Amino acid sequence: MALFGSDDSSKAKNAPMFTKPVDPGWVFPPEGGFFPFLDLDPEAYNLGGAGGVFLIWHAGVHPEWVYAGGTNDLASALHAAGTNSDINFYENNGGLFVTWAPIKNDYRRGVVKYIEVNFKTLIPNEGYYDDKTQPVPVNPPVSPRKRKT
Repeated sequence: MALFGSDDSSKAKNAPMFTKPVDPGWVFPPEGGFFPFLDLDPEAYNLGGAGGVFLIWHAGVHPEWVYAGGTNDLASALHAAGTNSDINFYENNGGLFVTWAPIKNDYRRGVVKYIEVNFKTLIPNEGYYDDKTQPVPVNPPVSPRKRKT
């Protein structure tokens, strides 16, 4: 099930207005921490044809959010981002990391807009949303710590 309900558009007639950030269900490695972006194999996580939002950041001395995107195919979008020289420029700043969340198509543009405006991404996602797009507030990704057994 995607964030904010099922993907059945007939059920989305009265879409809720979000005023407080929600947890979109960011995905993290089972061992804890974050996914190294340039080492990620999206197909290994069955992201081909999976829709959602992804967020890339660098972990340098002053970590910063680099890029946010929304798509109907996370695998293709992540491969495209992996060949983007503007994004890859930040690999030298402590490495690039990524996470994604399965977000229903109706809310993706709003989530990306909220991330870009409030997280202050370094690279804008030109033309993905417009002035009329209602921001959908989400919490930033915070990886659960690996549990000691």
